[in-house]
Amino acid sequence: MFVEINNLQYQYKNSKTTTIEDFSLAIEKGEIISILGESGSGKSTILRLIAGLETPNHGSIYINGKTVLDDSHFTPPEKRGIGMVFQDYALFPNMTVANNIKFGLRKKNRKQKQQRLEEMLSLINLSDYQDRYPYELSGGQQQRVALARALAPEPSLLIMDEPFSNLDANLQERIRDELRVIIKQTGITSIFVTHDQADAIALADRIVFIQNGKISRVAMNSNSSKEILPQRNNRQKTKNEVFSRLVRELV
Repeated sequence: MFVEINNLQYQYKNSKTTTIEDFSLAIEKGEIISILGESGSGKSTILRLIAGLETPNHGSIYINGKTVLDDSHFTPPEKRGIGMVFQDYALFPNMTVANNIKFGLRKKNRKQKQQRLEEMLSLINLSDYQDRYPYELSGGQQQRVALARALAPEPSLLIMDEPFSNLDANLQERIRDELRVIIKQTGITSIFVTHDQADAIALADRIVFIQNGKISRVAMNSNSSKEILPQRNNRQKTKNEVFSRLVRELV
């Protein structure tokens, strides 16, 4: 497996209860995983543990054959090869789109930076926006820039925290479809957390249901091949059917 997470346990210092308990998950290369749960279920804490922003009390994490965490080893966040897309996108307001995307490319020379920038702008279909500032972009465009910035250094793993929560409802469906296409084009292994079942169904290959810091079940998303459906009406019908089935299974 490309990512192996074994028996993670975590408890915040001022908490009397365990936040994450025996969380284990194996992820194949190129797979998109959604961790789906209500507020307070521990899903964002899982991302922080994977990224190295928190240290678990116990457990291990392996990414691309490398140990990033076990009981005797801790790889700092900047050396884990993980790209992050934050809930609020965290774009630098004083930087243009181009400079935001190039921010993580310090080890490349000027020519390499420009080449990678052009690749990322083409990938997110914003080649004509490189000189704009974040405040001049729509919410969906800001999200794509945040994604390009995370992907530019060519990380081994992409993680996203509630990537659609700041988008207007009428934009969410279109942006979800665009995001899945972009991620699949890059082939990067991805994990995102959400409280919205519609987000999970639209984007993920597998859905991990989490409650009170524990995995309650893992489901294959039969709608994960939806991009091959040519007609929007058929695609929407399929989404609705899968959504209804998952809701029935959770009751």
